[in-house]
Amino acid sequence: MAQVKSSSKSDPNYKVVAENRRARFDYAIESDVECGIILEGSEVKSLREGGANIAESYAAVEDGELWLVNSYIAPYKQAKTFQHEERRRRKLLISRKQLSDFWNATQRKGMTLVPLVLYFNHRGMAKIKIGVAKGKKLHDKRETAAKRDWSRQKSRLMKDHG
Repeated sequence: MAQVKSSSKSDPNYKVVAENRRARFDYAIESDVECGIILEGSEVKSLREGGANIAESYAAVEDGELWLVNSYIAPYKQAKTFQHEERRRRKLLISRKQLSDFWNATQRKGMTLVPLVLYFNHRGMAKIKIGVAKGKKLHDKRETAAKRDWSRQKSRLMKDHG
């Protein structure tokens, strides 16, 4: 199960349910947009318990609509009769202008739509942040890892000698 994080004590409704941490390593994110997501009742209750994974999922524009494909929402134990499919396609809610921008972005070579974070906003509504991303090459990933390691070493040195 995913760990549920809360952003602040003043806002009890805001909760990060699932985060795609690998996306920032594998992709160069150009821009991101907050989208609504159409869910069934048992899916919402399962998300509130923290049972979701968006690491293997992606978003796609099909027939003038935006879909979240291959995202996992764990089954809700108390829903016996009206259980949801764990890996079904879920429709994302977005304005027409943003949809056309996404369509144009995915038509460029190497661009894809990657889910970054799934959360409940301050009003308690389930939202997902979708990023327009370009896949990194192996040498770019190595460069990112080297920068991250160097910043860790710098902070350790400053802590030891500071």
